[in-house]
Amino acid sequence: MDILSIIGILLGFSAILVGNFLEGGQLAALINLPALVIVFGGTLGATLLHFSPKIILYSIKILWLIVHPRRNLLEQQINKVVKWSALARKEGLLGLEVALDNEKDPFAKKGLQLLVDGNEPEVIRDCLEVELNTIENTEIQAAKVYEAMGGYSPTIGIIGAIVGLIHVMQNLTDPELLGTGIATAFVATIYGVGFANLLFLPIANKLKFQAYALLQAKEMMLEGITAIAEGENPRNIELKLSGYIPSINK
Repeated sequence: MDILSIIGILLGFSAILVGNFLEGGQLAALINLPALVIVFGGTLGATLLHFSPKIILYSIKILWLIVHPRRNLLEQQINKVVKWSALARKEGLLGLEVALDNEKDPFAKKGLQLLVDGNEPEVIRDCLEVELNTIENTEIQAAKVYEAMGGYSPTIGIIGAIVGLIHVMQNLTDPELLGTGIATAFVATIYGVGFANLLFLPIANKLKFQAYALLQAKEMMLEGITAIAEGENPRNIELKLSGYIPSINK
């Protein structure tokens, strides 16, 4: 579990609440249902219009990565490729059929299938690069869903503020209704800016980081499978692929 993500979310919102309390404000002053409806409803509506249904659903599916990131992708993939290269060197490429049957990762499975079918290294690389580009597009687009929400949210918050001020102007002769309109105006702005910078944009950046990590692991897998097709020594493959692991992790 990525405890820093949880701490970051709690600390960000707590800072606002504590600061409000130190200024003498009350928690109830920051709770405004009309403002919440305007900001979240408007942001969600604009985001749904922006992206395709498949990307929206996938962005929801990978949201858990902010607290449960993929771990040790490179190390796991390197060990896997080295075992495949040793098996191929011992039993030939057809010996990889066992690994093919047990493999669950579609990208790796496709690479193994290309190996078993006896394709040339250039053909394997071309096929896997197409697959890699598709994965990259999907992962980055999913992260951009939250980036878009972070862009729309402050603007919708301003719209909420304007709506509140319109309500104020329409009720200048009724002091009891002025407070509600003014509260909606200011709280909508807080919601829009606050959720954009404390939630949506950080989530987008976190998911982009996870996307790049996944793509690096897939690229490493591509290089490993191509090296197997070229008949490289398992030890040389391991040394080559270990270069993908950052020195900070070694």
